[in-house]
Amino acid sequence: MKEGTRGTIVVTDIPARLDRLPWARFHWLVVVALGITWILDGLEVTLAGSVAGALRHSPTLQFSAADVGLANSAYLAGAVAGALFFGWLTDRIGRKRLFSVTLLVYLVATAATALTWDLPSFALMRFFTGAGIGGEYSAINSAIQELIPARRRGWTDLAINGSFWVGAAIAGLGSIFLLDPRLVEPEIGWRVAFLSGAAIGLAILYLRRFVPESPRWLITHGHPDQADVIVTKLEADILHQGHVLPQSTEKIRLRTRRSTALREVFHTLFRLYPRRCVLGLALMSAQAFFYNAIFFTYAMMLTDFYDVPSSNVGWYILPFALGNVLGPLLLGHFFDTVGRKPMLVLTYAASAVLLAITGLLFHQGLLDATTQTLCWSVTFFFASAAASAAYLTVAESFPLETRALAIAIFYALGTGMGGVIAPALFGILIESGSRGQVLIGYLIGAGLMALAALLAAWLAMNHERRPLESVAPPLSLED
Repeated sequence: MKEGTRGTIVVTDIPARLDRLPWARFHWLVVVALGITWILDGLEVTLAGSVAGALRHSPTLQFSAADVGLANSAYLAGAVAGALFFGWLTDRIGRKRLFSVTLLVYLVATAATALTWDLPSFALMRFFTGAGIGGEYSAINSAIQELIPARRRGWTDLAINGSFWVGAAIAGLGSIFLLDPRLVEPEIGWRVAFLSGAAIGLAILYLRRFVPESPRWLITHGHPDQADVIVTKLEADILHQGHVLPQSTEKIRLRTRRSTALREVFHTLFRLYPRRCVLGLALMSAQAFFYNAIFFTYAMMLTDFYDVPSSNVGWYILPFALGNVLGPLLLGHFFDTVGRKPMLVLTYAASAVLLAITGLLFHQGLLDATTQTLCWSVTFFFASAAASAAYLTVAESFPLETRALAIAIFYALGTGMGGVIAPALFGILIESGSRGQVLIGYLIGAGLMALAALLAAWLAMNHERRPLESVAPPLSLED
């Protein structure tokens, strides 16, 4: 090594050693301990949808459909703000340090939601709950990308993002009992539902103790010895489990840095990789509108148009959640084999066509509560994989030094443009009682997904099975 005015030059094979690792218990730990973020988000979003009816009939809150939509938009606005702030911190001070901070923000805020007394207090706590989850997105997605071998990165990322629907199923089942007025006082049930999210989050703090800091981040920020200790221990554990490690001789030269200036971040994103920016923004915006429009308001659809009691809404989320879980699990493998581009086009285009068909059937009055849910389930089998692939595409498309903030920026822009407005808009459309008005919302969502599919066919690249350093060379790379 030699000292330089801009840091120390490090010659390392750490990235290649991480990519050569066979799948082992450590990788399952990463999937469980970090993937729980999406379970929490699924829990929160489903609770928000499931308790919509209860909030409208709460003696204390007495929300209208528009109030419910506004509170859900506050959650998404918080997620945008949290992603940006915590994403910036994640690139500066590390992935692991932010795990506990963002999780604690979530825990406190979702518990406080259960103690709210009016629309302003409820919306404020939903804002901070979203901020915690948004911060998690940046820290977790960047860590997953940097810890998982390149050959399994696509499937792993999609499967973890798809675990959102495990949380959705848990919330759906819980709401069946918590929102049944014969079992739980109506004013108490929705409060206990939000407290349950905080209770689940507490267990995650323990699991995350065993997830190390990203060795790639450590090297870039001047801690090559710590990175080597982590990877050496991983290799020893994997050998002890009976695996064989292939030889790895590929090395790279990096110049360490303490941080990356925001000016350099934005230059990298919007000047160095403009095509990737356009694609990332299109994918994130389309899936954000698509998901948040439908999912935040599905309970109101069932109660207002099909007269489903709010206490029974949870039963309908189970097949919906099943389709969403199976999509990434069954299609994720093809993102690593068939390729990123064809699978992006397929999943986004299929989602668009199926949602448009569902909207037209609904408009014609040809669906009941059961068939409506089945249509949603089939549509979101593809949409779940598409949404997860949007995070995969953004996370792997930009250099390590900007990865967390890049995820945050595109999540924020996508959610701000496509997600924040969607629940409020659909709440108004549903409250109108007009099937024609709701159809307009469905067709907007389908149109955005179709546009994203066209852009993917034009701009997407074949990043499958390639090391991150090959997909987007680090800014600190020395020729």
